[in-house]
Amino acid sequence: MPGVASLVAGRYYAHARNAFWPLMGALLGFAADAPYAARTAALRAAGVALWDVLHTCARAGSLDAMIDRDSAVANDLPAFFAAHPRVRHVFFNGAAAEDCFRRHVLPHLAAGGALRLARLPSTSPANAAFSFEQKLAVWRAALSPLLADDERMPARQEEPRCNTSPATTTPESARKRSPR
Repeated sequence: MPGVASLVAGRYYAHARNAFWPLMGALLGFAADAPYAARTAALRAAGVALWDVLHTCARAGSLDAMIDRDSAVANDLPAFFAAHPRVRHVFFNGAAAEDCFRRHVLPHLAAGGALRLARLPSTSPANAAFSFEQKLAVWRAALSPLLADDERMPARQEEPRCNTSPATTTPESARKRSPR
């Protein structure tokens, strides 16, 4: 789920200390502080799709550990994979994303066994166990072979944007809505 900063901004990884954009910029050769549209265009050009596992959940604040597991509702990833049959790899930005995918999405995938699933170290500033350099090394090892491959993942056609309602923009809110 996007954190509060991302929900307020309506953009993925908007927290200033989240390492996602610096990592992807280093891997794909764009400036991490480029305009959001340029960053998402770079992802699309590289064949990278970006989407949250969860569509909604109850959570106080931004920490994944605070997600009320009983409130979690997954995005329609089975439909996404059906519409994009060339997707073969799914990378999770941390353990919570992987756990939610395995619990809420994988049981509903007809071709779930055809996907290669891999957890990467979370880019969240809360993941202090890994330095930026360590995160970059793991992300590079996982993604570089695919980014050089001609059979890359299809990208979403629209600019990824966090869709929020007024009730989803504060840490105190009970409902969080993910980007679509």
